[in-house]
Amino acid sequence: MNQPSEKISFWTGGLYFLSGLVLLFILAPLVGLVLDTSPSELAEVSRHEEVRSSILISVGAAMAATMLLSIAAIPLGYVLARKSFRFKPVVNAIVDLPIVIPHAAAGLALLAWVSKDGWLGVLAGSVGLSFISTFWGITIAMAFVSVPFLIHASREGFSAVPERLERTALTLGARPHQVFFTVSVPLARRQILSGMIMMWARGMSEFGAIVFIAYRPMVTPVLIWEWFGTYGMSYARPVAVLFMSISLVVFALMRWVASRNSYADR
Repeated sequence: MNQPSEKISFWTGGLYFLSGLVLLFILAPLVGLVLDTSPSELAEVSRHEEVRSSILISVGAAMAATMLLSIAAIPLGYVLARKSFRFKPVVNAIVDLPIVIPHAAAGLALLAWVSKDGWLGVLAGSVGLSFISTFWGITIAMAFVSVPFLIHASREGFSAVPERLERTALTLGARPHQVFFTVSVPLARRQILSGMIMMWARGMSEFGAIVFIAYRPMVTPVLIWEWFGTYGMSYARPVAVLFMSISLVVFALMRWVASRNSYADR
C-alpha cells in the first residue's frame, strides 16, 4: 500500500528539484546583480538626468507602442481565432516573424523602411515627420518586436469565448461590430490585458532593433550598453538595477490592475 506513495513522492521530488534549478538559473544572475549594487550607487544614478530621461523614454515609448498597435493587433487576434481562410497558417507564421528573426536584422529592416529613402520615411517626411533618432522611431522599433505577444494573447482570449454567445447576440439583433465590442472583447478582456502588459514589458527591454533607428534619444538598454562600454561594469550595473526595479514595479502594478479588472468581471 505504501509503495505507490513512495514512487509518487520520488517523482514529485524530482519535478520540484528540476523546477528549482530552472528558477535558480533565472534568479541567480539577477540577485547577484542586485547584491553587488549599494543603495548609495542607486541613489547616485537616480539623480542623473540622462538616466531619468532614458527611463521616461523607455516607459513612454513602450506604452505608446502598446496603445497604438492594440487598435489593429486585437482585431487581428479575433480574425485568427474566429475566421477560417486559405492562408491562415501563413498569417500565423508572419505574426511570429518578429520573435524568430535576429533583432539586429529587424533593426536594419526597419531602418530601411523608415529612413528618408524608405516608403514610410518618405510618407512621413511629406508631412514633416521623421523616425530617425526620434521618440516615434523608438516606438516603431518597440512595436515591431513586441506586437506578437498581444496578437497571440488576444487570439487565445477570443478562442476561449463560446461562439454560441456571439451567435445569440446576433440573433437578438446586434450587429457584428456590436457583438465584438460588447460580447467578445469583454469576455476576452483578461487575456487581452495580459497581452498588452507583456507587449509593454517586451518593448521596454528592447535594444537591438532600437539602436539602428535611434541611438539617441537613448532608451535605458542603450544607455546601459554605452555606459558599460565607456565606463565599465561599476557604472552600468546600478543603472541596470534601477531600470530593472522600476520595470518590475510597473509590471507588477499592471498585473495587479489586470487581475482586479478580471475579478470584477466575474
